[in-house]
Amino acid sequence: MVIVLKKKVLAAGAICLAVLIAVPFLVNVMANRAAAAAAASIVNWGLRFHEDGRTPTGNATSEYLKQFGAYYVGPTASAGDGEPKKIYLTFDAGYENGYTPAILDALKKHNVKACFFLVGNYIQTSPDLVKRMVEEGHIVGNHTYSHPDMSKIADQASFEKEMTALETAYREVTGQEMSKFYRPPQGKYSEKNLEMAQEMGYHTFFWSLAYVDWYKDKQPTREQAFDKLLSRIHPGAIVLLHSTSRTNAEILDELLTKWEAAGYTFGTLDELVEPVS
Repeated sequence: MVIVLKKKVLAAGAICLAVLIAVPFLVNVMANRAAAAAAASIVNWGLRFHEDGRTPTGNATSEYLKQFGAYYVGPTASAGDGEPKKIYLTFDAGYENGYTPAILDALKKHNVKACFFLVGNYIQTSPDLVKRMVEEGHIVGNHTYSHPDMSKIADQASFEKEMTALETAYREVTGQEMSKFYRPPQGKYSEKNLEMAQEMGYHTFFWSLAYVDWYKDKQPTREQAFDKLLSRIHPGAIVLLHSTSRTNAEILDELLTKWEAAGYTFGTLDELVEPVS
């Protein structure tokens, strides 16, 4: 009887030990699965600013995005005290609103190269401006042909149709191949979208600084624009502006001057990318 009881005690102890070992492992697995499920369900890019001048938190991490060749921020630290801090300017353009020439003038004055994410309508209606962007050294990226909610597109053929239609339009206007840089319209995406873009050789770019500048009849004042764009700028910022904005056209020269005075220099998105595997 004593021997049987000892065996039962030993068995019970072994079971408890196994449970103690297994529980942390299972918790870790469940947490990873939950994180992966949450990341897969994200469809709206968003940011949370914790402190002025610091990198905001995106609703997907840089590490998560990197596996798909995607980015929302560049290197976030300068080389040291007094060293330049680099930021990256991007403009989304769904149509031409008369302000792009002034924006291009300001960029040229400061020798800043930006990336313009264009849609089909823009290329069709404003070919001369597209050519000017290219001639002045700017990157033209893919914002899809018709600006749909890409998070609702789940099959590769439909996804590729939106992307390749814009590539064709760009090639017909410029005689060049489009850079493989993609920005989801309205920042709406799914993990499947990131995978499909990567399959096509594209890098996806979100942003780490933007403000509400896209409403044609409700433009921010210069004070409102400077309040957001000066206080929230940070090393490595990928800045999203809209070239349809009257305010942006009016303030860009001064804005670039202020950023330069604060020690910022300007890089280009191709400096950030790693080859798509």
